[in-house]
Formats: sequence, structure tokens, C-alpha cells
Amino acid sequence: MAVFSQTKCILGEGAFWHPERAQFFWFDILGKKLLTVVDGAEHHWDFDECVSAAGWVDHDRLIMASASALWTFDLETGEQAYLCALEADNEVTRSNDGRADPWGGFWIGTMGYNAEPGAGAIYRYYRGALRTLVPDVTITNAICFAPDRSCAYYVDTAKGQVMRQPLAAADGWPEGVPEVFLDLAEEDFGADGAVVDANGNFWNAQWDASRVACYAPDGTLLETFSVPTPQASCPAFGGADLSTLYVTTAADGVEDADAGKTFAIETNTRGQREHQVIL
Repeated sequence: MAVFSQTKCILGEGAFWHPERAQFFWFDILGKKLLTVVDGAEHHWDFDECVSAAGWVDHDRLIMASASALWTFDLETGEQAYLCALEADNEVTRSNDGRADPWGGFWIGTMGYNAEPGAGAIYRYYRGALRTLVPDVTITNAICFAPDRSCAYYVDTAKGQVMRQPLAAADGWPEGVPEVFLDLAEEDFGADGAVVDANGNFWNAQWDASRVACYAPDGTLLETFSVPTPQASCPAFGGADLSTLYVTTAADGVEDADAGKTFAIETNTRGQREHQVIL
């Protein structure tokens, strides 16, 4: 394991590898920043409100979630263009975890700034329209997709049950009833961000556990990877062969020297290429 970024994010999140740019991005939600590294030098963009998650539209543009909207963001010019409102009339909530799906959609979750019970929801932006998928969520997290397109995963961290939602093969909309994939409700940590590798294994950052845990498609715990600070928040596979696991963390409420830094862990597996968002 190596320190990828020494920057201490208040709430690091939204870990994301852009496959066409071969470039890693992440967010400091409460710091209102998007961060990246180019040729060994760190860069960031500042925003007027919290920003939390992204997907790639093309070489230069991202879809990006903020506290009030979805946007496109041009990495070369810094231009931000409005797509649609995201709970813009609700001052209690902000965006949180999100990821692109295999059909070109973008799933995004919201939550209360103070984790107000049931204040958030999970949405899908697809072909220009935003639709609610899961209402009444307290802390939206772990949005990710199986490589065979069979299902999506998500969790309400406050409840601790990672759900597996079957998806329609034609267009990726949920079909049928979600089932519990992992029941972590009795654990002393929170299931936070997650990603699925090319073999279908589920990699979950575990808040207050100082680790990322890898589970087989049947829910068996395969291995764990430690990070030197309690609040691991979001993993993403990247690097030349998608075998490097990047992990964001959070410094909010933690005073240790490594809190909020971003880490890189070499693994023996390969991640999935991040899916392109079709606007």
C-alpha cells in the first residue's frame, strides 16, 4: 500500500478512474472539491456547493453530481453545464455516492447533511431523465454493478444491509424485488462505497474498520486490505491494467496523521472499466 495523495480530505469520496484519460479523480465532498493527479502533480477544482460523484461522458467531459443538480463538467475548460435538478428544493440533502451503469445511465444517491433518517434516495439519470429508484434512504452508498449486467448493489449505511437488485437486460432498469446480499447490520463498522471487479467480487470500503473488504458473488468474505486510518470511504480500480485499488478516506472527526489521505493498493485482480454515460 502507498499514499497516492497526501491531501487530507474532510470527506474523500467518489473514487473514479477515467479509462480514456488513464486518470484518477476523487472528491472532497465537504471541502467542495474535485481532485486529480496529472504527471505526478495534484490539481483540484473548487465549487460553490458540495460535489460528490462522477462518470465519464467523453474524453474531456464528466457527469458530476452536486448538492442541487447533475451537471456536465469540462476538464479542459472548467466549464460546468446544467443537466437537471437533484433535490434542489431540499436544503436538508446533498448528493453522495454514485456510479455509471453498463447501459450508459448514472445512478446517484442523496442523503441529509446530518444523516437525517430517511431523507435521501437513489436515482437513475438515463437518456436525459432522472427517475427515483429507492426512496427513504438515510445514507446512500455502495452503488455498483455486476460485470454480467445481472444486478446492481447498494446500501443504506444506517441499516447495514447491502442489497442486490436485479436489472432488466435490455435497458438496465430495476426489475423484481431486491434481496439482501450482505447483512452487516450487527457489525461495528459502516458499509460505505463499493466497486465490483471483473470477476464479480464486491469490494466494500468499511467506515470505522480501517479497511476494504472483498466478498465473492455468494457473499463469502475473501480477503481484506487495511488502510492506516479508520474512515475508509470509497474504492475504485485503476492503473494501466486496472489492478490498482484506490481508496479515499475522511478526516472529519478524526485526528490521526493519515486521515483524509488517498491510498493505492496493488492487487491480484482486475477491475471493470468504468462505463461511459450516454447523455
